[in-house]
Amino acid sequence: MPRIAGVNIPREKQIDIALNRIYGIGLSLSRKILAQAGIEPSRRASKLTSDEISKLREIIEKKYTIEGELRRRKMMNIKRLKDIGSWRGIRHVKGLPARGQTTRTNSRTVRGNVRKTVGSGRKLPPAPK
Repeated sequence: MPRIAGVNIPREKQIDIALNRIYGIGLSLSRKILAQAGIEPSRRASKLTSDEISKLREIIEKKYTIEGELRRRKMMNIKRLKDIGSWRGIRHVKGLPARGQTTRTNSRTVRGNVRKTVGSGRKLPPAPK
């Protein structure tokens, strides 16, 4: 199993899909990386040579922010919003949607307002003793 950026890449998948396992790399970015490396996107990950894997690893680690660093940057951005007390930061603190979604009917589970569905209203007879 090839290992790139600390993530095991699945062997049975095509390499453009397999690179999506790395946090911060989507389909379009994986195809862009493969074009830079000169690797055909439809090849299976198990068919890559060690030179190709090292070339992929080098391109990804030098040019792109991925995995731990990207997660850390994302968390720092959210922390900054909370510290300055912006609207989005307050919504993050409260655990509510931060991008303008309606909360009257949706996001019940986020708000803690879970409504149970009501049955027919008929109670079951007591169990025989």
